[in-house]
Amino acid sequence: MFFVGCCLTIGCSNAQEPGVVAQISVNDSLMFVPIDTSYSFIKYDSSHLLQYGDSAQMRRFAEKWYSVLTTGQGRVNIMHIGASHVQGGTFPHRMRLNFLRPLQAAISGRGMVFPYSAALKCNNPYDYKVSRSRPLVLTRCVYKEPEVGLGLCGIAVTAADEPADIGVMLNEPELDFATDRIVVLGVARGGVVPLVTLRDDDGDTVVVKPAECDTLMRRYSFELPQEVDSFHVVLPCTVGQSFALTGIYLDNGLPGVSYHSIGVNGATVSDYLAKCPYLTQDLELIKPDLVIFGIGINDASGTNFDTVVFQRRYVQLCDSIRKVNPDCAFVFVTNSDSFRRVKRHYTVNPNGELAREAFLRIAQETGGAVWDQFTVMGGLNSMDQWYSSDLAQRDRIHFTRKGYAMLGDLLSNAIFEAVLHFKPAKVMNVAGDKAAAQGDKHLYKKHKKSKSDKQDNRKEDERPNFISY
Repeated sequence: MFFVGCCLTIGCSNAQEPGVVAQISVNDSLMFVPIDTSYSFIKYDSSHLLQYGDSAQMRRFAEKWYSVLTTGQGRVNIMHIGASHVQGGTFPHRMRLNFLRPLQAAISGRGMVFPYSAALKCNNPYDYKVSRSRPLVLTRCVYKEPEVGLGLCGIAVTAADEPADIGVMLNEPELDFATDRIVVLGVARGGVVPLVTLRDDDGDTVVVKPAECDTLMRRYSFELPQEVDSFHVVLPCTVGQSFALTGIYLDNGLPGVSYHSIGVNGATVSDYLAKCPYLTQDLELIKPDLVIFGIGINDASGTNFDTVVFQRRYVQLCDSIRKVNPDCAFVFVTNSDSFRRVKRHYTVNPNGELAREAFLRIAQETGGAVWDQFTVMGGLNSMDQWYSSDLAQRDRIHFTRKGYAMLGDLLSNAIFEAVLHFKPAKVMNVAGDKAAAQGDKHLYKKHKKSKSDKQDNRKEDERPNFISY
């Protein structure tokens, strides 16, 4: 096992006083995670980023990544956007853990979240828990004509005519996302103003009013008296008042890395593009440096998949993001192999190959990179093998937790490999490092399946309640 260490200056952790800088050793090879290679149908050797066109954006992302680590200043914002594969939470959170676990002192805010389960039958990521005083009305960008002006999250929950309380509790002990600044996004009618409540050290309830209300930007900003990992958003509606909550942004003001995930079950590229009028406005909060696109499986689900329209809309979505940050790097994840249900039988969806070719063209046009998930899985018909190996669910569209973890680990390593490739020379000179990359054998581990694997894995299946295919 080959490791190379270098001394990097990282921004202070939450346990330190503001402005204090800590010196810690960061080993680039620790950013790579071991991969289980016991599945013969997975094409492990294909799990690299394919760069088409100009690679300037990925180079700039790598430069900023190492600048934040070496100076302890600034923030790297990574955004993972998609449909049900992202809303379910396991895939993006596995990525989040892989990115942030080795950089405990460089963890910035949790970023954008949405309280999905404040509505009925709407699944929530497991890394934060949501409670509600009553079910709220759900609006999603997949609706034909959403009644609420949606933003980046592509979804809203609305309280009307009576008060509502939404509780949020962070649920990831390995990452410290304690926050002292909250921005509630939403549309108020009738003059209602949201509040935030929290518990102080004595267990007493503290009510916090917004320090700033920007109704034009649909933002209500709260400065908390202490760092918290749980809080409540109170919507004190009375008769004739309503508040449509479209997102919650969690910040702690610290430099480092943030990993945001945005997902709506059943969403297509056009849903985000045409039905989220405040998408670009909300992106100003994040200003992403790297966007991982996982949208496309629903676009290609039908029999009349138009790759020309798909490509044009995707480029338009990319243009919207680059209005906020012209240097933003893109990673396009090709569609997984998938099946359609025809009557009582499942049949393979041949559009996976068409979508793959479209993604390659989109990457070339935008200067992005491609992670060829379709090929990595094993190509056409491979989803059936993933299902037989308990890596995918019965619908042959969604994966099990184990399957999402596999995809997250493979994609994380591919991105780290690209970042390391573009590592600035002034940092590369430290110890002359050659950190481990995807092809090194020590990244892989053999796994012997036990008889209980199948049973244990099915207990962790993600089964979204709303799927629009």
